[in-house]
Parts: sequence; structure tokens; C-alpha cells
Amino acid sequence: QVQLVESGGGSVQAGGSLRLSCAASGNTYSTLCMGWFRQAPGKEREGVAAVSRDGVTNYADSVKGRFTISKDNAENALYLQMNNLKPEDTAMYYCAADWCPVMTASQALGVFLRGEYNYWGQGTLVNVSS
Repeated sequence: QVQLVESGGGSVQAGGSLRLSCAASGNTYSTLCMGWFRQAPGKEREGVAAVSRDGVTNYADSVKGRFTISKDNAENALYLQMNNLKPEDTAMYYCAADWCPVMTASQALGVFLRGEYNYWGQGTLVNVSS
């Protein structure tokens, strides 16, 4: 069982930055693959970024070059550095995780695109004003 707790959301103006954090329970954190997803009001959930257990990262096209995902195995933490935020980034952001085998880059992309994670946090709200 994995418990995930997000933090770091808030309100910023367009062009600003936020850093989201996700604290994970469990002592085999290094075998987790993890990701960030978001859901805006009236819209479907979408993948933002993901990292495999081996550090392979994937990003949604809409955030490439602006967001950076990182995983700290020593701290059992996942981060999402968000720069140059835009109003369309406004959403509830969720941390997700699951136990994953070693996988190829294409397999890691597949997991991200399908959102195949069994564990989800409660979310942290990001609001970007113009």
C-alpha cells in the first residue's frame, strides 16, 4: 500500500512559478513509477509528467520546456517544478504511483499515457490568473 500526500499548490499570476511536492509512504520507494496528473473544472483528467523507477521522464506537449518532474528516492518524494505558468494550467493536480518493473522508454510512455497507477493522492489546487 502506498499513501501519497501532495502540497505546494496555490495562486500565482501568469508567468510565475510553483513547485509541487508529493510525499509517499512505504520503504520501497525506489521501485515506484510516479506521475503528475491534472483535472480542470469540466474537463477530463490529463497526464502532465511522469517518471519511471529508472528515471525515464515523459511530459505532456503542453508543459514541455516549462515543467520539470523529479523523484528523490532518499526523501521518498516526487516534485513538479512549474515555470512560466499559464492560465490554462489552472487545475487540481494529483500525484500518482504504482509498483513498476524495469521498463523500456516506450513502456514507460505507455504507462504515462494510459494513466496506469493504482495509488493516487487527494490533489493540490493550482490557480493561475492572467
